Amino acid sequence: MSEHHSADQQRRAFLRAVASAAALGTLSLPTLAPLQAFAKEMEMVVKGPPVPDIPAKKLGKYTYVVIAPDGFPNPKNQGMMSNVTFVVTQKGVVILDSGASVQIGEMALRQIRKVTDKPVIAVFNTHYHGDHWLGNHAFVEAYKDIPIYAHPLTTSAIKTGQGEFWQHLMERSTDNATLGTIVTPPNKEVKHGDELKFGEVTIRCHHYGKAHTPADVCFEIVEDKIVHVGDVAMDRRIAFMEDGSYLGTFKTMDELQKIKPKLWLPGHGQPGPDVLKNNRELFEGIYGACVEAVKQGKPLEEAKSMVLADPRVKKWAPQTKGFNENIGNYTSLAYTEAEQANF
Repeated sequence: MSEHHSADQQRRAFLRAVASAAALGTLSLPTLAPLQAFAKEMEMVVKGPPVPDIPAKKLGKYTYVVIAPDGFPNPKNQGMMSNVTFVVTQKGVVILDSGASVQIGEMALRQIRKVTDKPVIAVFNTHYHGDHWLGNHAFVEAYKDIPIYAHPLTTSAIKTGQGEFWQHLMERSTDNATLGTIVTPPNKEVKHGDELKFGEVTIRCHHYGKAHTPADVCFEIVEDKIVHVGDVAMDRRIAFMEDGSYLGTFKTMDELQKIKPKLWLPGHGQPGPDVLKNNRELFEGIYGACVEAVKQGKPLEEAKSMVLADPRVKKWAPQTKGFNENIGNYTSLAYTEAEQANF
């Protein structure tokens, strides 16, 4: 084994040790900061490359979004698969979902600097899937004591397995492009109905139980009439539902529709006024066909055929990223939930 290879292994082991301690909550921010500084000195070998700039798109008076390319994490996109939103207020910049790596967070910071020189004063995470929060590391590195807000179930999940799971998943999926990212959990809790004021801008929190996950919080940017829905709804992409509920998603969508915003801002895909309506139509096709299959006593195999024949599914399937690869799994989840709900 070469000396260079041995040093590389030592650096990787150190970064993983720091990440594990942070994920378990055994490192406070004051303790984490110097360890991150030490880790930074060791990054020359183990840190993945910078992520190419994606200019931010302005959505409202205060709201901007860095829109990720379509797709799932791979070496080409370096894990840049979910949108990073920032809100510019009189007090400073607020981040809504920070991306899938420290490199993505750093890229988002570069785009913020093109818009404003105000400091980043807060980060919000919608849920515990790592493509939405692993970028926290970049913002803690740039602003040591920054508050990071999330539902307590998100924080708990990150500290008890989801943190390391997503860190390693992103490394494997991107051929180590995300190396150097330290698991950095939220440190502040939010719940349904909370309103946080940042100068003239209000962030209102919405949580209606299990949807995409049990922990989804949607963030309403009140003055811009924009609702950041995270992964409760996606634009022409099918949501990872292993931790979620179709019925819970419909309930959450019903409640969110009462807000009547100008724009829905998804974690994946393009913002627009019809994001919830379109995603719901696909989900109702999948779940509705499974309910009918269960009522008729049809097995799962026949339920999938019924799903594929549903006109709502046929409408959206050609436009939905990952549909063919994942429809079997999503049908199985819908069928299981339909069985539980109807018996």
